Amino acid sequence: METITQKNTLKDKVISEFESSKNSLFGNTLLREQAMESFYKQGIPSRKHEEYKYLNIDLILKGDFSLALNKTLDRKQIAHLEILNDAYVITIENGVFIEELSKLQDLPKGLIICSLAKASKDHSSVFEKQYAQSADVNADAFIALNTAMAKDGVFVHVQRNTLIEKPIYIIHVSSAIQNSIINPRNLIVVESNAQVKIIESYETVDSTAKVFNNALTEIVVEESAVVDHYKIQDENNFGYLLNTTQIIQKGKSVFTTHTFTLSGSLVRNNLNIVLDDEGIESNLNGLYLTNENQVVDNHTLVDHRKPKCNSNELYKGIIDGKSTATFNGKIFVRKDAQKTNAFQSNKNILLSDDGTINTKPQLEIYADDVKCSHGTSTGKLDEEKVFYLRARGLSETSAKKLLMHAFASEVVDTIKIDALRDYVEEKISKRFE
Repeated sequence: METITQKNTLKDKVISEFESSKNSLFGNTLLREQAMESFYKQGIPSRKHEEYKYLNIDLILKGDFSLALNKTLDRKQIAHLEILNDAYVITIENGVFIEELSKLQDLPKGLIICSLAKASKDHSSVFEKQYAQSADVNADAFIALNTAMAKDGVFVHVQRNTLIEKPIYIIHVSSAIQNSIINPRNLIVVESNAQVKIIESYETVDSTAKVFNNALTEIVVEESAVVDHYKIQDENNFGYLLNTTQIIQKGKSVFTTHTFTLSGSLVRNNLNIVLDDEGIESNLNGLYLTNENQVVDNHTLVDHRKPKCNSNELYKGIIDGKSTATFNGKIFVRKDAQKTNAFQSNKNILLSDDGTINTKPQLEIYADDVKCSHGTSTGKLDEEKVFYLRARGLSETSAKKLLMHAFASEVVDTIKIDALRDYVEEKISKRFE
């Protein structure tokens, strides 16, 4: 097992690992070589990069890191992670699809689920058309790194006119026993008139090592398709997650995504949605709870390219301890995107004097017949409301807990899967305690 050390730069060590393994990796070797070249040119972002100025990634990636990881888990170790009894379950360990730990029996007609390595051979027509097409390796160093180094992941293909009644539940598990860099990759293609619910969770199991998870999911939503997408991020104090989700939508499709960040030493979410046809609806909901020295950084980009589309974005944060949260939301309305409706809101509560929130809503509008708005607010719990509740018999702790639940519920209530909503509410209750 090769280990990355700081004798040379991290970039050089990644190059060395890539050269020794590229011929054994799935997919197009030329594409991987182009991605690695782009990664080498861009380098690991530092605080000098505008998009990463609140993250000290250089500091995180100092030390020894392994890129070659072995399978170690058994079903007993991950049983507690399966929060839905009635779902198609996909287990990804250290970036690798583990079929024997997944539950994919009796898949309905019109649904294909397999590893990316298998998809590149057995479903090559769809794979080659969609893989690495929307995630631009020149747009971000971590997209380039993932495209070059991804060893496996999951391929989900929902064929046209197919209604998938049970949720598809993708569990990403980090089980490293030494400091590691993992590059999980997902490709999800939902064809025209299809409907599906997809859950992604990020968990750490039995690990006291520093794990840097550089995850990338591409989602293609074709004409008139409906997709509900959920991300549950709960990687404890040893988890470092950089999660990029790249979505492209076609005409009259509806895509709704929900991001719940519950723990993790550092979590960076890059959520990029391209509305590439008319009559599209996009909904982005997010809730982040931070404590101690945790860092959570949400960057969203909604790119309106065509007319008569709607986007709605609501992100809320509760910041405690010495933690830092960032929300940077961009909305582009291009020249041809007339009659666009685009709305964005970011609201935050600071529970401590040492917590920090950086919030930056952005609008770039190049069309003239549009309705767009954005807004942000940050403050502490309303003391008058606390006093009101205490006057009716609640303790100060109970009163504050009730108000925080009410604040978070606007996002939590958007969850359409009952068991998942109950799970998130339980997790939030434990955090508030």
